[in-house]
Amino acid sequence: MPSFDVVSEADMIEVKNAVEQSNKEITTRFDFKGSSAKVEQKDNELTAFADADFQLEQVRDVLTNKLAKRKVDVRFLDPGKIEKIGGDKVKQVIKIKNGIESDDAKKIVRVIKDSKMKVQASIQGEAVRVTGAKRDDLQAAMAMLRKDVPDMPLEFNNFRD
Repeated sequence: MPSFDVVSEADMIEVKNAVEQSNKEITTRFDFKGSSAKVEQKDNELTAFADADFQLEQVRDVLTNKLAKRKVDVRFLDPGKIEKIGGDKVKQVIKIKNGIESDDAKKIVRVIKDSKMKVQASIQGEAVRVTGAKRDDLQAAMAMLRKDVPDMPLEFNNFRD
C-alpha cells in the first residue's frame, strides 16, 4: 500500500550555517561596529543579542535573510519576548519548531478527510502518515495539503510505493 509521511522539520545543518553567516555579516557591517550583536545556537533554540531594540530588529532581519537564502522556511521560527540584560543590552530567544503539534496534526487529518479523496490519514507521533491505493491519489493529497495548509511549513518524506 503506497504511503508517505507529512512532517515539519527544519534542516538544522542549514540553520547552523545560516547562524554562522549571520554572525559573519554582523561582525563586518559598519552599523554593528563596536556592539555586542550576535546570534547563538543551542539545539533547537537561537538567541539574538544586541545593544538596543532597533539593533535587535536588524540582527533578526539578517538572520531571516540568511535562513531564506539557505531555503529554511522562516515559519519554523517562533520568536519569544525581548528581554533586557545588563545595561542597555537586550536579547531574544527564538525557538525552532520541529514536529507537528497534535492540534495541527488533527487539522491535517480533517483536511484530508473533508477532501473526500481515496486516502487515509493517521497521526504517528509528530508526523501524519497518509496511505492510499494509488500513487496518483497520494500526489493529489500532497498538492492539496500544500494549498490548504499554508500556515505550516510541511514536508513530505518516507514515500513508499
